[in-house]
Amino acid sequence: MDIIKMYGTKTFSDEVMREHLPETVYRSLKDTSRLGKPLDPAIADVVAAVMKDWAVQNGATHFSHWFHPLSNVTAGKHDAFLSITRDGKVIGEFSSSALVRGEPDASSFPSGGLRATFEARGYTAWDPSSPAFIREGTLYIPTAFCSYSGEALDSKTPLLRAMQALNPQALRVLRALGNTTSQLVIPTVGAEQEYFLIDREKYESRLDLKLCGCTLMGARPPKGQELEDHYCGRIRLRVADYMKDLDEQLWALGIPSKTKHNETAPAQHELAPIFETANIACDHNLNMMEVMRITAKRHGLTCLLHEKPFAGINGSGKHNNFSLTTDDGINFLSPGKSPAENKLFLVTLCALIECVDNYADLLRMAAAVPGNDHRLGGGEAPPAIISIFLGAEYTDMLTSIAKGIRPSLRDPAALNTDVAILPRLEKDNSDRNRTSPFAYTGNKFEFRMLGSSQSIAFVNTILSAALTDVFARFAQRLEGCDDLETEVAHIVADTIQNHGRILFNGNNYSREWAEEAARRGLPILNTTVEALDALQNPKNVDLFCRTGVLSETECHARHEIFMENYVKVVRVEAETMLYMAQRQILPACVKYMGLLSDSLNALEKAGVENQTLRQRLVALSRQVELLVQRCDHLLESCHGSRNKDLRQRAGFMQEEVRSRMALLRESCDTLESMVGAEYWPMPTYTDLLHRI
Repeated sequence: MDIIKMYGTKTFSDEVMREHLPETVYRSLKDTSRLGKPLDPAIADVVAAVMKDWAVQNGATHFSHWFHPLSNVTAGKHDAFLSITRDGKVIGEFSSSALVRGEPDASSFPSGGLRATFEARGYTAWDPSSPAFIREGTLYIPTAFCSYSGEALDSKTPLLRAMQALNPQALRVLRALGNTTSQLVIPTVGAEQEYFLIDREKYESRLDLKLCGCTLMGARPPKGQELEDHYCGRIRLRVADYMKDLDEQLWALGIPSKTKHNETAPAQHELAPIFETANIACDHNLNMMEVMRITAKRHGLTCLLHEKPFAGINGSGKHNNFSLTTDDGINFLSPGKSPAENKLFLVTLCALIECVDNYADLLRMAAAVPGNDHRLGGGEAPPAIISIFLGAEYTDMLTSIAKGIRPSLRDPAALNTDVAILPRLEKDNSDRNRTSPFAYTGNKFEFRMLGSSQSIAFVNTILSAALTDVFARFAQRLEGCDDLETEVAHIVADTIQNHGRILFNGNNYSREWAEEAARRGLPILNTTVEALDALQNPKNVDLFCRTGVLSETECHARHEIFMENYVKVVRVEAETMLYMAQRQILPACVKYMGLLSDSLNALEKAGVENQTLRQRLVALSRQVELLVQRCDHLLESCHGSRNKDLRQRAGFMQEEVRSRMALLRESCDTLESMVGAEYWPMPTYTDLLHRI
């Protein structure tokens, strides 16, 4: 297998365009995709014809405008390359208008009131910076999605706006620092994706997994992750076959899948790609998630992307590795050999420190989905308090510069293993902090809070918008100064004084840090419902409006969409739980109680008194009675949530409904440990996690 020959064969790649497009058309399209120049309408006919011919030659019969509505999934309708002439002949057709514009029904997707049911028209617009690709016989064309009046109804449009706004302000900083060659600055992202694989037959036997993506009940297995034997361990043969197939499909789609390994929990794994431009990385991550699910089904498996599929063991996140690079290869966050003298590095560090401090609530909101409430703050994820980890060395460097002291970073130390045959290894300037939500890791920042089911678009939109705002002010200071070195030192000093509270290099899991964060005045938003209110905060709305990323109307619409999604998700979970408890677990328990009762009666008729068995039956009867009570209480709570406004309803679902779900789960899990295995109506955690 030749990876190089395989890579991008299903993608309308740069190589394909260079080979098949006229030189002038190719150059014009590259100027649009690489330098952000407006698309020349005159080239659309040529591109459409070439794209259609290439797609048909590679087995495509349909095309689809592929977009990202505000639901963390993708959408698109499929049209055939087909038209009928006046004389009844069938011809293949794909016009420039079909390439550039589509018209899905805007009122059928989440809109937060931007579109009424009778206002159905919406538009998809071709994103020429993200390559089209072929999957299952369809040519997918990455697009943005907006309403008839121009509001963004997707996650891509605000990201593209933010990238467009960031570029000129970042270039101003570069020019002020003496760079005259770079023409474009882009956010680059690498998104590490965690996921679970379980047997599909067992998945089909669990209604909660099918409807909710997670288990709503399940007693702890005898073996979870206690022995720490799964992380980076031997990959099971069945899983290895899946991963090999997945890699080949992703490579053909031009998705740079790089690293694969077992994660901490049993049946949990991770896939990491190479860095790409932010909007392409977002497209590729969403495409990857779809291919992961499809491929798993072909292997008799199911891929779970929920943040917490199983209670009591690690959940799954998505680590968003963020940096800024220029078209000629300069990384803003690369420290170089002399970081204390690297003005671009220092200014960028300070800009991100200010961004994260000013908009910590927005970053927390970017990770706010119902599944993440079960994950954040656990052993596998950072807490819900936003802070930055720089490491002691870089923190001391900034502090010294702020005080007017010349910092001196130590040369990289050697790692001494005391084994002569092992090579000399250089240690990094700082350790990794897995408990920090926003950690500097060498030439990038890693945002570790995102949930595995989420799109990476919004967090990168927020980071790009916030950097646009701060870079504009930093550029103004640098452009008007007499001495660059002195002004950079002043920027560092102001940043440490005004925003140093966001820096923390310790254990983010500790109770002491939670108390310290409160003293520092950092926002502590423990739940999705609290975090989503950041979209209503005037300072955040003002940021989006000033940078042209979102209008006030679009901000409020997103708040409503995300809050409504929370309510719907919790309601589906609660009603699924009630169904399983009342119609599956209760009958199984009654049947098992009948068996115990019959056995007890038979023993008594034989003159055998078995007090232990009698006590077991009584205990089981009490637990069943408690189960019925808790079902009634949860049903009552579900009905009680309906006569409230949306924000109140979300708070009620969080506080009342979820607390009663936890009590009902307690009863179900207790009964699982009491009922005979052959009578339990669904696969257990041991079945799901250890029998692949």
